[in-house]
Amino acid sequence: MEKLLFGPAGVPHSARALSTSAGIERVAELGLGCMELEFVRGVKMSREAALMVAEIANSKKIILTAHGPYFINLNAREPEKIKASQERVLQTARITSLCGGVSIVFHAAFYLSDPPAKVYNQVKKQLQQITSQLRAEDNRVWVRPEVTGKASQFGTLEEVIELSAEVEGIAPCIDFAHWYARTAKFNSYDEFMFIFKQVENKLGRQALDNMHIHVSGIAYGKQGEIKHLNLTESDFNYADFARALSDYKVKGIVISESPNLEEDALLLQQTYKAASHH
Repeated sequence: MEKLLFGPAGVPHSARALSTSAGIERVAELGLGCMELEFVRGVKMSREAALMVAEIANSKKIILTAHGPYFINLNAREPEKIKASQERVLQTARITSLCGGVSIVFHAAFYLSDPPAKVYNQVKKQLQQITSQLRAEDNRVWVRPEVTGKASQFGTLEEVIELSAEVEGIAPCIDFAHWYARTAKFNSYDEFMFIFKQVENKLGRQALDNMHIHVSGIAYGKQGEIKHLNLTESDFNYADFARALSDYKVKGIVISESPNLEEDALLLQQTYKAASHH
C-alpha cells in the first residue's frame, strides 16, 4: 500500500443509518481511509449487496477489510466443527472479495489444553487447505489470523508471524491492544518498534508495507483481555504507538476497535499525522 490508512471496526456511530453503505459514506466524510466489515455473528450479506458495497467503497475510495465470525476454532475436537470453521473463513473471504475488500481477520483457534506446538501444526494444516481453496477460486484476499488477547486463545505474536512465513496467502493481523493485554507489556515506543522489527526480520519489508493492525484501549486481568476501552480512558500508550508507526514507515491499515469506533480512528490518525510532521 502507498500509505497508512485509519478507520473503524464496523459502521461509525455517527453514520446516518446502520447499513454498510451509510458507514462507508460516513467514513469518507470524516476523512478516514478504511472500514472493517463486522461478520462476527456470521456472514449475512448477499452477493448483490456485496457488489453494491464494492461500488460505493470504490467511488468513495475507502479500503475495506472484514472480521470473520467469532465461532471459529480450527483446533476443534469434532471434525464437523473444524469443517464449519473452515467454511466460515471461506465465506468471509468470498463475500469480502465481492465487496472489493483486501483482507480478512479472525481468531483462529483455542488451545483446549493441547500443547501449543500441536495446535500450531493443526491450525497450519487448516490454513493451507483454506488458502489453496481460495487460490483455486482466484480469490486474492489476504487471510490474516489475529494476535489474540487471552491466554486460552491460539495467536501469540510469534505464532501469527510464523504462520505468515510458512503458509502462502497468510499474513498477520497484529492487535496491539490484545498483545498488551496478553503480555502486560509491549506498551512503549521501544516495544512497538521491536514488534515491527520482528515482522521485518521474519517476513521482510513488504509485510510492513501491507500491515493490518487493530488498536483500542483495553482492560485486562490475569487471563488477558477483559474488554475494550476508548483510548483516552485506557493506559494504552497510543502516542508512542503513532510515533513508532511513523518512524518505521509502516503502511497498510489501522482499525480502531474502541467502543467509540470512529472517534479513536480519528484520534489515531491525528496523532500519527502530528508525529509524522516532526
